[in-house]
Amino acid sequence: MSSTDGELGMRNLADKATYERLQKDVTAVKNDIAALTDQITDALNSFAGSATKQARRGYKQARANAEQTVDDLSERGGAMMDAAHDAASSIGESLEDVITERPLATVGLALGLGFLIGVTWRR
Repeated sequence: MSSTDGELGMRNLADKATYERLQKDVTAVKNDIAALTDQITDALNSFAGSATKQARRGYKQARANAEQTVDDLSERGGAMMDAAHDAASSIGESLEDVITERPLATVGLALGLGFLIGVTWRR
């Protein structure tokens, strides 16, 4: 029986050593997983920071472009209003000149246009 007890003792020692090795291996794997988790978290935080910076830059650039476009349109609109005002003033001055130079022709033209509008309106 002592040989069987010896074998059991050796087997128990081997099982204990195997168990301890497995326990060390599991602990090492846990530590590796924790380190990988930290690295992934750092990488994701870095990516999120970069994406946020790019989004802010894009927003600022889009806003600057929109403001520039509004300024350009405002300048063009102002120039068009000035041109229309100048044209209206020019037409008004031309009409005044024609009326003062030919008052009878102007009255005749006004009567003729009134007659045409009246005839058209009647139909």
